[in-house]
Amino acid sequence: MYRDYLIKPPFFEIGPKAYLYGPAMLELARVIDRVATKYDVDVIVTPQYTDIALLAGHTERIHVYAQHMDPLPVGRGLGSVLPEAVKAAGAVGVMLNHAERKLTLEDVEKTIRRADEVGLATIVCADTLEEIEAVARMAPNLIVAEPTELIGTGETSDLEYVRRTIETVRSINPEIMVLQGAGISNGRDVYDVIKAGAQATGCTSGILRAEDPPAMVEEMLGALRKAWDERHGSAEQ
Repeated sequence: MYRDYLIKPPFFEIGPKAYLYGPAMLELARVIDRVATKYDVDVIVTPQYTDIALLAGHTERIHVYAQHMDPLPVGRGLGSVLPEAVKAAGAVGVMLNHAERKLTLEDVEKTIRRADEVGLATIVCADTLEEIEAVARMAPNLIVAEPTELIGTGETSDLEYVRRTIETVRSINPEIMVLQGAGISNGRDVYDVIKAGAQATGCTSGILRAEDPPAMVEEMLGALRKAWDERHGSAEQ
């Protein structure tokens, strides 16, 4: 497990996938950066590889992660994503094993170890309780508990899934934080999953397909902050 990552709960992840890139991606990233500062929340943004340096060089609060990388060493590997290159571009972490970029568990573990070597935090997606347990034993920094069948549907995980996944990870390694993903479409969804016990959540389509994406960023991060403070009390209490 890479020890020097700076994320603290509550946090949020926004993954533009291949919907957004270049100047438009930077414009939204700057909005996210401003709103994250306003609500004092950490936000992971996973842009296209070609936009990592752009975002890292023009934002201050967001955490820029690569969407994927490969565990290869420096040398041969045309078309692969080199960990050292991800780090040099300005990323502070990497997402692994998303439903749209699945890996074998063996490759997940190899890539986590390479990320540790080069100083990149890892956020690893997992679906079932069995997969979540297996990934937790590999000691990534963060786990996304995300039922694959709910991705992009607007239907969120049930509260039993939220509870059991958190308990499963905590029983193996309490240092790993758990993000509850899939189906988040508005601020109410964010509020409900954080109030249910999650440390974090995230969204792609709910923001990028909204009539006003910047307004939806504001709505979701505001709900994240509100739910967390109601669960734990504000810093002044």
